[in-house]
Amino acid sequence: MTTKRDMQDPLQGPFRSLEELADSISDTLQCPITIEDASHRILAYSTHDVNVDEARIATIMRRKVPENVIKTLWKRGIIPQLLESDEPVIIPAIEEVGLGNRVAIAVRKSEEVLGFIWAQVDRNITENEVDLLKRAAQLVKHQKMQLQMKKRKDEQSHREFFWQLLTGHLQDNASIYSSEHYPNMQIDGEISIVVFDFGQDIDQSIERNVRYYVQAAQQMKVVFNAIDDNQMIFLVQPSDAQQPAKQLTAFVRAFVEDISERLEIASITGGVGTLYREPVRIKDSYREALYVLSMKERFPQEISTIYNYQDLGIYQFIDVLYEQRMRTHHRNYFIEKLKQYDETNHTQLLETIEIYLQYDNNINDASKALHVHPNTLNYRLKRISEITEMNLKDPNQKMTLYLDLKIERLK
Repeated sequence: MTTKRDMQDPLQGPFRSLEELADSISDTLQCPITIEDASHRILAYSTHDVNVDEARIATIMRRKVPENVIKTLWKRGIIPQLLESDEPVIIPAIEEVGLGNRVAIAVRKSEEVLGFIWAQVDRNITENEVDLLKRAAQLVKHQKMQLQMKKRKDEQSHREFFWQLLTGHLQDNASIYSSEHYPNMQIDGEISIVVFDFGQDIDQSIERNVRYYVQAAQQMKVVFNAIDDNQMIFLVQPSDAQQPAKQLTAFVRAFVEDISERLEIASITGGVGTLYREPVRIKDSYREALYVLSMKERFPQEISTIYNYQDLGIYQFIDVLYEQRMRTHHRNYFIEKLKQYDETNHTQLLETIEIYLQYDNNINDASKALHVHPNTLNYRLKRISEITEMNLKDPNQKMTLYLDLKIERLK
């Protein structure tokens, strides 16, 4: 349908607000319009009649697109398509989340997505209407850019402050508290550093998708963030005051799984530093997060499910023990005996005891990991005890052997 206003170029403006722009698009397309930021929070929406769907009503009520709608749009490939395309995207109705037919377009500046325009329209749109949506996206961009110019200057200054915290250039809390940037941290409680390693340089597409994911999911308050080659670094504050460490681990695990799947990057790993209350300890949390990543690289099997420094257990100290062992030229008698026996008899007793100890002396779990019958494992353990003269019931001997087996991997 072409209205008189369409013939007069409804986007001529000027518009005093995004609400006026939304109403102008709505008047021309004869359908409800929503303008959102990159995190799917509402910036403006047009007036509408009673013929609106559940998703629009829920979005307006919450001032943000419901999480189940966002997840569904990701699964259907619609959000990735919007993030990569300059053209409007046609979206068929998705009844299970109450979403009617839509046409949407991303508002972008070069490669950066600033937001979205959504039209609830139950018909095919014309080429003129496609052009109108594209021009509307440009108008939204200009308004957003004016707001972001100051924001970007602030962000650059904040980023420099963040790196000073990470590297320990601000060496006491007094120096941090007196900084003009400290109020921007807006923290009240425990904070931690989370580092994600992508195994490759982080290009604009990866950065855009990750920022979108973190903002849209709203699983964690991000105070500051930065990029260092193939790593993304976040200063975060958990919202769960009762179990903040568990929330951090859940956030990192979900991030690794979701982003790996969405961006098809199999090498993403994550590390979490200790939670601290004092900002001067941010450098320590950063160092710990990097240490987790280094341990995951050196012991990929043993700590594949560990993300938090506090959950590393003995791996927190493995480097110190390694240095001490190298300094004293120590050799574990039990390991040397088993190595010699395995070489002579073509057996795998050293592997057997390592798996047995790794599975906390659990015969059933260890035998499954070794693909042998429990009786076979019991026989091997008996032979190990006879060959090495080790007491497998002595926790001190077993712990020392386990540590030395891991240290062997670092040589």
